[in-house]
Amino acid sequence: MTDDPSSSPRKPLTPAAQRALAEAEERRKAAAANATPAPKELQGPKGPEPTRYGDWERKGIASDF
Repeated sequence: MTDDPSSSPRKPLTPAAQRALAEAEERRKAAAANATPAPKELQGPKGPEPTRYGDWERKGIASDF
């Protein structure tokens, strides 16, 4: 006997829920088909994206924002 919730039978989805899942999958496919890669940044900071990590370093001076 396992306590894994993924092994238990799921409740059947309503028709509205099935439609919503199908529409969401269509939107995901359309977004993936229309996705364009971001252009390469010129003269940007080296290393990981500074805004993601909450600080910025320019000419040896680090500032948090």
